[in-house]
Amino acid sequence: MAEMSGATTPAGASEMTEGADGIRRRDWIHVAALSTAGVGGASLLFPLVSQMAPSADVLAQSTTEVDVSAIQPGQAIKVMFRKQPLFVRRLTADEIKLANEVDISSLRDPQTLTERTKEGHEDMLVTMGVCTHLGCVPLGAAEGENKGEYGGYFCPCHGSHYDTAARIRKGPAPLNLVVPEYSFKTDAVIRVG
Repeated sequence: MAEMSGATTPAGASEMTEGADGIRRRDWIHVAALSTAGVGGASLLFPLVSQMAPSADVLAQSTTEVDVSAIQPGQAIKVMFRKQPLFVRRLTADEIKLANEVDISSLRDPQTLTERTKEGHEDMLVTMGVCTHLGCVPLGAAEGENKGEYGGYFCPCHGSHYDTAARIRKGPAPLNLVVPEYSFKTDAVIRVG
């Protein structure tokens, strides 16, 4: 019977039989076709994925550098960070003392001034200028603005009062003003973001 099976082999069967190295021609064609399809698929996917990356203008807004050298004790400035106001305040010795005298357990969102500032720069308070109630911009960063009952910030929209450490003390806001990620690049410049 073995002789009969060899006699009935069609003439084109040599393409489907294994070669001297054990690889069939059809296997090589499959590997080449799949490789070409994989490279083609990757070349189509790369532009689709890369277009989802942030644009240059968005990356430029991801960090902001602020020169704080001109801010005097008791003064605050308002700058824009990621299209939102950012408050930077240099606290006076009295404001620091008032913030440290507060019984932390009496606060709605308990945080010490030390937890809200950087070591060695306890007089510099950096917070987002967005009320944690409904996203209004509180007063108190500009000269002559109402700073509320606790000398920090006041949101006139719904009556939230923040103290000198920008902690919520009175009103509907549930949390303190947010302290963003920041670091001191030098003693005069902070990098936010």
